[in-house]
Order: sequence, then structure tokens, then C-alpha cells
Amino acid sequence: MILHYFKKKEKNGKHSANEIYKKILIESKQLLIDNSFFEQKNYNTSFEIVSIFLIINIKLNIEFKVDNYQLINEELINTFVEDLDESLRSKGIGDMSIGKYVKSYVKKFYFRLSKFPKEYSKIDNNFFSNYLENLNFIQKEKILVAANTFFYIFRDLKESYEKYM
Repeated sequence: MILHYFKKKEKNGKHSANEIYKKILIESKQLLIDNSFFEQKNYNTSFEIVSIFLIINIKLNIEFKVDNYQLINEELINTFVEDLDESLRSKGIGDMSIGKYVKSYVKKFYFRLSKFPKEYSKIDNNFFSNYLENLNFIQKEKILVAANTFFYIFRDLKESYEKYM
């Protein structure tokens, strides 16, 4: 009987993570299409945007202690890694070298995650400006516009978390 409870909890966490990840992909794609401040609109830019959205969601899950947030965050990262693998394969990366590519993107993701503040209260326009400047996927003269855009996205997500908590 107890085992059934854990399996149900795991399913709910996986379902929640999948729903969040779908939203991340939709919003990332829309951001890429709607804005002209990106250096290029390619796979690497898409990776950077998805990474930022994913990090924001992970940090907010932790900050607001969403039910099963550890499981949800774990599933979010697993889904992200699976998506990286699948998308790199669709770009033509073969079985022999796919692991190397996935590993390099995962390392980039964890590096970016480590640069985000632990407390969401320390995230502001200035933080995003400095953060984006170091990533080199935004045109230098449009960093402030991009920083404002990402900050508004963060703020809106934070408000939606506050609303439902």
C-alpha cells in the first residue's frame, strides 16, 4: 500500500515537470521569434533561452517550496537532458559522439545555474544585464533591452507562483 503512494507521487512530479517543460519550450520559442536582440537565431541561442527559463523555474520551485519540488526539478533536468539528446540527434550527431555533445551542454547548463543567485530577491534588471553580457548570444548594444525582457519574464513567473502558493 505504501509503495503505491510513492509511485503516485512520482507520477504527479513527472506530469508536473512535463507540463512546465512544455511551457518553457513554447515561451522560449516565442521569445526567439518575437525579439531581434539575439546575435543569431540558432540552436545555441535556443539552448541559452531554454536554460534561463529552466533555471528560473527550478529556482522558483525551490523558493516557494512547491509540492514535490525536488522530484519536479529532477524530472525537469532529466527531460531537458533527454531533449538535448534527441534534438542533437535530429541535427545529425551520431551515436558515437552524442554523449560528448550532451555532456558539454549539460556542463554549460550547470555552470549557468551556478551563476544564478540562490535567493530570487537578488534577481533584478542589473543581474540579468550582467548575466546576459557574459553569455554572448545577445547583441551588445541591446543587452539592456534583453535584460528587461528576461526580468519581466522572471517577475511574471514569480507572481504566478505567489498567486498559486
